Amino acid sequence: MIVADRDFLDTHDVWRCLDAALGLELWTVTYRAEGQLDYGNSPRATPLIHGDFVYLQGAFGHLLCVELASGEIVWQRDLLADFDAELPIWGLCGSPLIAGGNLIVNPGGPQAFLAALDPATGETRWTTPGRTAAYASFIEADLGGRRQLVGYDKVSLGGWDVETGRRLWELKPAIPGDFNVPTPVVVEKQLLVTTENNGTRLYGFNDDGTIVPQPKARYERLAADSSTAVVIDGRVFGVWNDLHCLSAENDLEPLWRSRDRVFRDYASLIAAPGRVLVTTTSGELILVDSTSADYNVVGRMPVIADDSEVHAHPALAGTRLYVRSASSILCVNLGDADPLP
Repeated sequence: MIVADRDFLDTHDVWRCLDAALGLELWTVTYRAEGQLDYGNSPRATPLIHGDFVYLQGAFGHLLCVELASGEIVWQRDLLADFDAELPIWGLCGSPLIAGGNLIVNPGGPQAFLAALDPATGETRWTTPGRTAAYASFIEADLGGRRQLVGYDKVSLGGWDVETGRRLWELKPAIPGDFNVPTPVVVEKQLLVTTENNGTRLYGFNDDGTIVPQPKARYERLAADSSTAVVIDGRVFGVWNDLHCLSAENDLEPLWRSRDRVFRDYASLIAAPGRVLVTTTSGELILVDSTSADYNVVGRMPVIADDSEVHAHPALAGTRLYVRSASSILCVNLGDADPLP
């Protein structure tokens, strides 16, 4: 298990590899990363494990390829310096992505909005011009018969060709000023997006891979500023003041709302057939029936006992859920079987 951290002096990023079964520290990687960001200075991007390597991206633009077994650094780049990029207010947040045989990163430089790197060496294969980076992670998807990278820049949603980085389409929202934090979600060859100023929208695509500007459906009351929605059992689940359940098959028709106070701020969602597992900022796990006609809690329990809030998305491996707050990490076994040695 790879965990992002900071040192006590708040001048270095610290990445820790923990034994998933016991929580013991196996190795650490540390480098100098000075600066000040809103909501703290720790790395925001999720580590990317690919083959025998893990790719680590800090909030100030440091990118490292590390051997997963040993923690030995294979190569490193400085995305801001190398690509003449501006540091966003909340740092570089979008997670690295393997797509088209490349490591895709989002520096947000004027000539390198996106960059494709050789995963083995870190050498640049292509860049594409654009605006400053937003905060959502990019996804790779087949939309309108075109394999593309989909994500945000500072002011718009867009699609980029996986092989060349050429921008295929751009969509600016009706109301400007979204922070563009929640990650887009693919729903049956369509694209679901949600932002704080423009609510939740479902878009279709033309045969050439470009987006149809007019949304097929919209639901304004789910206007999440940071929580990414999930789709399961033909339904959309998202958090904004409440837990919202919408029909993914019938124009985002609202099916129910939770009206549970634990959803007033933020929550992370993990979906599986028949269930949605919610981790709240107060450190509570709530298991919800995803097929019920109303808000139906199957089980709930607090797991974080300290006073710090839970903003990191939990990680699920087999039946084990790993939850972290600002000061602790907890492993919870969600099932009877234990898949780890």
